[in-house]
Amino acid sequence: MQLYLALAVPILLGTAWLYIAQITRASLPSLRNKRICLLIAHPDDEAMFFSPAVLALTNRELGNHVKILCLSSGDADGLGEIRKKELAASASMLGLRSPSDILVIEDPKFPDSMTTSWSATSIAQILSSAFSPTANSSSKKSSSFAPSAIIDVLLTFDANGISSHPNHISLYSGARHWLSSLMAGKSGWKCPVDVYTLTTTNILRKYIGILDAPVTMLLAGWRAAGMSKRKKRDEPPSLLYISDFTQWRRGQSAMVEGHKSQMRWFRWGWVGVGRYMVVNDLRRETIT
Repeated sequence: MQLYLALAVPILLGTAWLYIAQITRASLPSLRNKRICLLIAHPDDEAMFFSPAVLALTNRELGNHVKILCLSSGDADGLGEIRKKELAASASMLGLRSPSDILVIEDPKFPDSMTTSWSATSIAQILSSAFSPTANSSSKKSSSFAPSAIIDVLLTFDANGISSHPNHISLYSGARHWLSSLMAGKSGWKCPVDVYTLTTTNILRKYIGILDAPVTMLLAGWRAAGMSKRKKRDEPPSLLYISDFTQWRRGQSAMVEGHKSQMRWFRWGWVGVGRYMVVNDLRRETIT
């Protein structure tokens, strides 16, 4: 009996996992035909934290064009050049179209540091230069001109940065500062860029892998039900991506094979049982 139970449990878990991943793709909203930028702090963030979302959004059937903007080369250990190449390899495994869709910023204003926060103003300047270069022209500042940008969606960390890393948290502040500046004096217009941030969970949920998928689905359904009572918008209030087994293995490969220089002992646990390798739930930020 115990043998049958031992065999049945992983089979049931695997079946439930595949079922949840399938119904998530079939029934929950996603992004289609969008110009999307993933804003990260270091090479490997795209694989360690965002691989379920990137793998889903780069599906050619959705018609999205996904780019990555990384604000440092992760040169804390003098491996910046290696890590830039690793990011390109990882991004290819995750489905990005071309190396030209990856931009790595190397600027002393953005040191790879566990103790340094980056200036929201400096981040906003980078984002403005990259995605709304005409916003500061005198004619475009008039309230009669709609705000514009060359991307539709920005994905990044939330205010807690998943791991409380100050560089991650700074991206959230910088993204909000950019769009608040873009919308200054434009109260009658809709913001041209939707910002979705990756939800930080507690330490237990971070390390229960696929077991977190049902919990996240229930929470996402509850949020969606609450939002449906409000004014309807074209874009979904939240996004949920759950990788199936094949996608999970691709995400693992992007980290393990793509970022070989970063595979220290403690990252194997994250890659093996971390929920962000399987589940990404993102919330749309309100920009005022």
